[in-house]
Amino acid sequence: MTTKMQVEWARRAVAATVTTMAALATLGLAACAVGSDYRRPPGEMPATYQHAADLAAVNEARAPIALDSWWDGFQDPVLAKIVRRALDENLDMAASVARVEQARAAANFAGAELLPQGNAYGDVTKLRQSLESPLGKIASNVPNYTRGQALYSVGAAATWEIDIAGGLRRGAEAADAELQAAEANHLGVRITVAAEAADAYFRVRGAQARIAIARQQVETNQRLLDLVRLRLGQGIGAEREQAQAEAQLAQTKVTIPPLQIELDTQLNRLDLLMGAQPGTYAAELRDSQGSASVPRIALAEGPVSLLQRRPDVIAAERRLAASSARIGVATAEYYPKVSLSALLGFESLSASKLFTAQAFQPAATAGLRWRLFDFGRVNAEVAGAKGAYAEALARYRKSMLQATSDVEDALIALTQLELQSHELDNEVNAHQRARDASEEAYKGGAVSLYEVLDEDRQLLASRDQQARVKADNARAAVSAFRALGGGWS
Repeated sequence: MTTKMQVEWARRAVAATVTTMAALATLGLAACAVGSDYRRPPGEMPATYQHAADLAAVNEARAPIALDSWWDGFQDPVLAKIVRRALDENLDMAASVARVEQARAAANFAGAELLPQGNAYGDVTKLRQSLESPLGKIASNVPNYTRGQALYSVGAAATWEIDIAGGLRRGAEAADAELQAAEANHLGVRITVAAEAADAYFRVRGAQARIAIARQQVETNQRLLDLVRLRLGQGIGAEREQAQAEAQLAQTKVTIPPLQIELDTQLNRLDLLMGAQPGTYAAELRDSQGSASVPRIALAEGPVSLLQRRPDVIAAERRLAASSARIGVATAEYYPKVSLSALLGFESLSASKLFTAQAFQPAATAGLRWRLFDFGRVNAEVAGAKGAYAEALARYRKSMLQATSDVEDALIALTQLELQSHELDNEVNAHQRARDASEEAYKGGAVSLYEVLDEDRQLLASRDQQARVKADNARAAVSAFRALGGGWS
């Protein structure tokens, strides 16, 4: 065979291989992927929230705000600054971004499995043949035999698995769905970070307010003790009254350390949420004043909006889609797998003759793999995939129930705390009037010191509860926005 004929034969062989691969690729792309195409289950959500009507009266006088950046609705620049800083610097946010990138890489890898895999190679091998080996003993009898040899080879190879049953496509679908679930989880982390930062902020403000109230009461009790001592020095008091006033003063001071613990731990919590060492932003909050007002909670869209707003529900639905696709991946193992390989290369014992027609060495291979006698394991794999789908479906349904329950719980807390706050305002005003009147009566000798101290105790308790409920009310609003899936657009 002449050199020209050899080159022509190689060209035809490669052309035939390419034509075969293209035909099988067309067949594979046209074939239906095994397994059922995924359809999202219908959302089992109620038409309205049970406690929406209770909140309507509370919301009536307030302006609506956007869920995307609900923290701006509190009209507190310090809160808005803290939330934005947490979203920018929080380490859980950075970790969730990294998880999204991992999921994206996995999806890209699964998609690349559908395409041919190619590589280029080049080798130079130098060998000095042993004369004591079987090959060496035979070759050494050949005239002019040379023990030292060199082999040069270069070329390119490609391999392609034709996705006839669609298993690779189902795998790519599963990977894409997992990527979308990871992106939804990232949104969930964003919501959590914003809500946790706001919650810690309101706990800080609540502790600061309660400490201020306790210190004001300490000053009041100190003035009362001074009055008792003055009366005692004038001979119109009793040692018992002085002891009672001293005990009341000490009892008020005792309430401050637990509140200071709450304040300092919440400041540390905020620093952690903002990706900083404890104590970094403590002075900033101590030197600023909070001016938050609870905004309106919008419920017009109803529970069905949670299917699009709640990242945990979105992630659960995407994992359900991934589980459905994996049933197809497992089912595809019932069918044979066809792969094609092609090699275009040159191989020669002489470097000067490497790129010649005589050194040209093409090859093509078609492979078939079929787990024909392994259907018992395939059955188990399919059953396992279907079980995983059933589990994912149950988790998806639970996520919908949990979403509705979270909103209802937040609405209950917000409504009742609003009512409690209103009644506490009346209680504090009443106790303040009673306390002032009892002190005047004590100065005139109309009542005993015990009545004044008792009014002091009740006034402190009601003012402390008023400050706590005010902070809890703001925290309940944060919980409502978090339950509604606010914090992303």
